[in-house]
Amino acid sequence: MIEVHAFATPNSVKVLIALEEMGLPYTLKPVNVRNGEQKTETFLALNPNGKVPVLVDDGFVLTESAAILVHLAERSGKLLPKDGVGRARVFEQLFFHASALSPAFGNAGFFKRSSPEPQPITEARFTTEAERILGLLDAKLGAQPFIAGEDFTIADIAHFGWMWRIAFPGLTLDGRPNLSRWFETVAARPAVQKAIARLEAIVPAA
Repeated sequence: MIEVHAFATPNSVKVLIALEEMGLPYTLKPVNVRNGEQKTETFLALNPNGKVPVLVDDGFVLTESAAILVHLAERSGKLLPKDGVGRARVFEQLFFHASALSPAFGNAGFFKRSSPEPQPITEARFTTEAERILGLLDAKLGAQPFIAGEDFTIADIAHFGWMWRIAFPGLTLDGRPNLSRWFETVAARPAVQKAIARLEAIVPAA
């Protein structure tokens, strides 16, 4: 049985979506990051970096959402092309997500919402970069239905995580019809809806 230590975060939702899409059974172990549970001794024994999600697969512990997506795709034989070009396009987007999209969105949200004191120049820098990335994705999706080409893959799951939480960095999909179409298509998938519902169910009531 697979265990997923997670919370309702952009990175955590990717793992649950992949598991639901692939039909792999799993147990969800809530880690309330709002209460600092990711910094406890028990959790740090799983991930010294103190971040969710963490996957435990028959004793094998894996961190970093992109690495988990690849592991699950290879384990199940789903959502990752086996041919060279198609596979490379998926990895291209996974690396783009990790090096560009995720840092820009995360930092834009931090400096907008959580910075101890206002830093307008820094906030503007990351917000502008996040907007630029949205424009790149909108253009790409004007020429193909999914992020890495003609088929739904783990690249779509990776990008969907932050689009699901796009309000955190104060962004929207307004004026980006291709990206909006893609988001609505992915969000309508039954496995995606089930994954989101499972994560939202573990968030304590305010």
